[in-house]
Amino acid sequence: MDEYGEVGAHDLVPLLAAFDAAAEDGHFTRAAERLGVPQSSLSRRIRTLEQTLGVALFQQLGRGVALTPQGRDLHERTRGVVRALDDAVRRVRADADPDSGLVRFGFPLTLGPVSIPSLLAQFHTRAPRIRLRLVQAHGEELAEQVRDGRLDLAVMIPPPVDLGSVDLGRQRIDLHVARTHPLAGRARVALAELADAAFIANPPSYHLRALLDTWCAAAGFTPRVLFEITEFETVRALVALGLGVALLPAAELPHPDLAIVRIDGDRDREIGLVSGDHRPTLAVARLREFLIDRRAAISGA
Repeated sequence: MDEYGEVGAHDLVPLLAAFDAAAEDGHFTRAAERLGVPQSSLSRRIRTLEQTLGVALFQQLGRGVALTPQGRDLHERTRGVVRALDDAVRRVRADADPDSGLVRFGFPLTLGPVSIPSLLAQFHTRAPRIRLRLVQAHGEELAEQVRDGRLDLAVMIPPPVDLGSVDLGRQRIDLHVARTHPLAGRARVALAELADAAFIANPPSYHLRALLDTWCAAAGFTPRVLFEITEFETVRALVALGLGVALLPAAELPHPDLAIVRIDGDRDREIGLVSGDHRPTLAVARLREFLIDRRAAISGA
């Protein structure tokens, strides 16, 4: 008798793939979109897996879902198996046809409106049969997805020291103020002049926030952060309304209500193209070389 009852090992593969996608996304609709199946099919697969195992794997959490304790245990035990199988299938397909395949590519929240989409459009004209799965997130989230194999490549600012990377240039950090701010007409400013300013910044887990705290400490003060928010465009909008100042890279699209002032000293950070220790498919290698050849378009050099 099969230990899984009526469900054999070969039947478990699509069930575990659905489970893994839903566990990662925390949302059945997004997981179904990622797998390219109807949501009803994904939900049915997960219900079948729950019935087979005799436990609930998910619980409702707002509009999404969260793993139950049994679901977390199963995910820890099976996630590597599912990804290894997915990686093996992708690799065989890609090696069989170097002009096709899937590349899972990530890039940071400070890039995206212009440079990255333009480069990806150019790449698509050269390799129209290579599919791209895109993730835009902050640095540590991108790093974790590269480390565990969910991403093949990622542009990161800065690249983590434990992952192999290629230098793509530097991203300059400037002071952003409202057009009506007293410093708006200045060409340069010293950080010490901002000791009494109200700052708008990312949460402490973000690299840009760590730079703000470190640079201000070196200038002799602790920044007074009035608003913390993850979205960079919202930071710019709050600054434009005169609610505070911010240290940010230049936006790729102009903001008419912001003034940008250079900060004294070396105020930039490294841009790197990061890859994990997984053997790249030919499709991944092709995108990697394309981005390296066009590194100036990413750094703005």
